[in-house]
Amino acid sequence: MFLQQALNGLTLGSIYGLVALGLTLVYGILHVPNFAHGALYMVGAYVSYFIMVEHGLNYWVAMAGAGVVVAVLSVLCERLVFHPLRHAPPIHDKIAAIGILLFLEAVVQMHWGADFRRMPTPYTEIFHFGSLTLPAQRLLIIVGAFSLMGALHLYLKKTMTGSTIIAMAQNREGAFLVGIDANRVAMMTFAIAGFLAAVGATLFAPINLVYPAMGHLVIMKAFVIIILGGMGSIPGAIVGGLIIGFAEALGGYYLSGTYKDLIAFVLLVAILSIKPTGLFTKGVR
Repeated sequence: MFLQQALNGLTLGSIYGLVALGLTLVYGILHVPNFAHGALYMVGAYVSYFIMVEHGLNYWVAMAGAGVVVAVLSVLCERLVFHPLRHAPPIHDKIAAIGILLFLEAVVQMHWGADFRRMPTPYTEIFHFGSLTLPAQRLLIIVGAFSLMGALHLYLKKTMTGSTIIAMAQNREGAFLVGIDANRVAMMTFAIAGFLAAVGATLFAPINLVYPAMGHLVIMKAFVIIILGGMGSIPGAIVGGLIIGFAEALGGYYLSGTYKDLIAFVLLVAILSIKPTGLFTKGVR
């Protein structure tokens, strides 16, 4: 049972890490706490549901479509909302992000209603390794999430565009001085964050429910993860996601499933009381 719960924790941690990665990229580069990221995650799930269930297209087509739609939506949020507020007091970004969150939820609820929906998975196989049970969808979540994390790492380290993103994160003034286009970097960062959120939602939707408020708890835990891992740290987002995922799965089984959603916040208080800067104080900041 320990290994089974550890597998569940790896599944949860993969999704949390994927969502937190996009959030920490935006915060590390633009210093914008994008509370609307949870709504983008929710929109990604609904777009996938719309493409796959209502139009009968392939699961992978739905995932790609959701990724593109949410990436474009994320860029529009940056251009139309966050960019005009770049010289405003920091509180304005937070209020604007909450406004986007409420607006997107209202639009989705107006079109699809507030009912809970379930998106089917095309992968219903169940693998057995001794006494360990591994559903194919959970295996897909783990492999897909870590593949995306690896692809993002290679993109940031091996491409010129990725290098400009890292440069902006490390030193904004220095990046301006060497001629890096801040607008282009901001748009690219929001697009990547939106794409990761949509893919994470599509991976997780078949084992979860799809509903307008589904992004609330995910975004709260994503913020816990990036604070826990170190604000703006990409390794911290991945490790923090896994820590929260394992803690929830194991704590929910061995302690109480009723309080499993509180475990992330208890862990946050415990770790920050020992290391106030988070686990990773260096990296992409």
